[in-house]
Formats: sequence, structure tokens, C-alpha cells
Amino acid sequence: MSEKKYYSLIGDEGLYVLDTASWRTEKPVMNKDKCIECGICMTFCPVCSIEWTSGEKYDINYSHCKGCGICANECTHKAIDMVSEREGGNK
Repeated sequence: MSEKKYYSLIGDEGLYVLDTASWRTEKPVMNKDKCIECGICMTFCPVCSIEWTSGEKYDINYSHCKGCGICANECTHKAIDMVSEREGGNK
């Protein structure tokens, strides 16, 4: 996955990088065996962190994901689990 930067128009200095991933205490982890590629997670993600990749599958962009858990809550096949950043490794 390519490294993207997300910008906000808010602030005294104009544009700045919006680092939503720094807020995260938990991260969503997708179970590809359970995932049916329906796209519900991508539809409900408020910051567009779930992307359709060229390999025709969904992936989570952890550099932007804020760990809100909406994707895990909305997944009808329970293919996304929220894992503690401390227990689950690096961002």
C-alpha cells in the first residue's frame, strides 16, 4: 500500500497533515477467511481508511485509521476484530 498523507484546511498555518492514526488505542484487524468482500466496512468508515486494492480485496490503511471500531461493529460477518495496540503490535 502506498503511503498517503491526509490534509485538513483547519488551522492557523493553512494545510497540515491530519494524523488520525495517532489517536488510536485499538486497531481493527480483518480476518480474510471470514470476509466476503461486501464493502460494508468501507461504506461506514468515517475517515475512508478501508480501501479496495488492486488485488480485488479490502485492506485497512493503518496510517490513517483512528480506531473508532465502526467497521467492526457494522461487519455482518464479524470479520473485523478490534485489537489493543499494546497487545496487537505496531500501528
